Amino acid sequence: MFVSNYIITAGPQRLHSDDSIILAGGFDKGEEVLLAAAVCTKAGKAIVSRQFVEMTRTRIEGLLAAFPKLMNTGKQHTFVETDSVRYVYQPLEKLYMVLITTKNSNILEDLETLRLFSRVIPEYCRVLEESEISEHCFDLIFAFDEIVALGYRENVNLAQIRTFTEMDSHEEKVFRAVRETQEREAKAEMRRKAKELQQARRDAERSGKKVPAFGGFGSSGMTSVSSGSIITDTIMEPEKPKMAPVPARPSGPSKALKLGARGKEVDNFVDKLKSEGETIMPSAGKRGSDASKILPPPVNVEGVHLRVEEKISLTCGRDGGLQNMEVLGMVTLRVSDEKSGRIRLVIINNDNKGLQLQTHPNVDKKLFTAESVIGLKNPEKSFPLNNDVGVLKWRLQTTDESLIPLTINCWPSESGNGCDVNIEYELQEENLELNDVVITIPIPSGVGAPVIGDLDGEYKHDSRRNILEWCLPVIDSNNKSGSLEFSIAGQPNDFFPINVSFVSKRNYCDIQVAKVTHVDGDNSARFSSETSFVVDKYEIL
Repeated sequence: MFVSNYIITAGPQRLHSDDSIILAGGFDKGEEVLLAAAVCTKAGKAIVSRQFVEMTRTRIEGLLAAFPKLMNTGKQHTFVETDSVRYVYQPLEKLYMVLITTKNSNILEDLETLRLFSRVIPEYCRVLEESEISEHCFDLIFAFDEIVALGYRENVNLAQIRTFTEMDSHEEKVFRAVRETQEREAKAEMRRKAKELQQARRDAERSGKKVPAFGGFGSSGMTSVSSGSIITDTIMEPEKPKMAPVPARPSGPSKALKLGARGKEVDNFVDKLKSEGETIMPSAGKRGSDASKILPPPVNVEGVHLRVEEKISLTCGRDGGLQNMEVLGMVTLRVSDEKSGRIRLVIINNDNKGLQLQTHPNVDKKLFTAESVIGLKNPEKSFPLNNDVGVLKWRLQTTDESLIPLTINCWPSESGNGCDVNIEYELQEENLELNDVVITIPIPSGVGAPVIGDLDGEYKHDSRRNILEWCLPVIDSNNKSGSLEFSIAGQPNDFFPINVSFVSKRNYCDIQVAKVTHVDGDNSARFSSETSFVVDKYEIL
């Protein structure tokens, strides 16, 4: 059996745990000073041997078998010689690390090389035993090749050997980071175009004009109780946003849109992106990092601008029971006006959920504890100019089910034709307003589209990813509950886990910046603020 340019003579077909690994390279014997490096037992049995000259298995086994008989136990030498070769060795508990060299080699250099070989072995083997050496034999062979080339030692140390064998590439990491950024940008562009098309359709419906149809890709099994039809995620060329759309052709009583004649152009655009190195991946809803970009920035950004940001991570059981819920929040301050650097923030905390608050180390903690005011420890200093500074953060971790902001209840019931699935949502935190809510339900593959019954909102069936997306533009106190019913072939376990995504302009923990004042004179300072509450993970398992 051949591996690269090494010859493995451990057996005719495959390696066994009790076989020795003996490798030889095809080099000219006359030029070498280091003939072989081996790990053997005290009886002279070869465990791992790397030869740097042409040498048969019988020859190396004979040399190693003769090695223990040549040693004189009454002396402290670390080498022995014969008429043709020199053995330079070091004991490793019950084993020996042995270098076989020519008699005219530099003994001092051989001893230095031997020490490096001996330090390499513990890097790969936890214990210095025969079984452990055999298990990591190829790792040791690769490390040996980094130490010696053409019979001479390379100028390397242990750290360099570790780096060379790991083959860690900084360029590969940079390439992967760039590719992930391109994927995120492509998905964000898809969502932006889809929202533009959906808004254009709504505007046309309000003005009473003929509703245009947009080419896209997705399932034809789409419908809506509220508006009669919806728009699927569509990728359009940015250079051609104003091309005339193709009217949809109704088929039967269904109100769903069909694919238009633009479908081929969309596919060509996707192929063009892929040929340029872009990766177009379907999205299972708006994740927290992407969804936060949808929230529009404030219209007027003042010299003092505040961001109150929260994200939630929640895992809940399908039969009820909150496994874990964590809400992380932060107040970020950005000062762009030099005159407004020395300020204080008056915080109103109406939260009663038991969250933990923490201020920045440079913030006066006593002032915040006594008066709920954020100011620097040294009032003569100013906040950094044109930098985002997190001044206050909080954390809420709980398993109290009453604190779940949006509950999802899924009831799959087996029937003669498959499963009847009933899903309902209920907003428990009525002061919240959740926008762009997407509830993603996995469905079995290869069984066709689900048959939709009662529906609040809109839905989209993605047959490529085998999911059903239940889309709700707004969930608030006026629309705090809703349900979806559908039937499809499958088992109850096929419809989990369910994922939820949303964005909100109101935060979950009732913490707000009420006022910003100057340190001198306590006069109010003009400021702007924005609030966002997004999903990091929201799963019903």
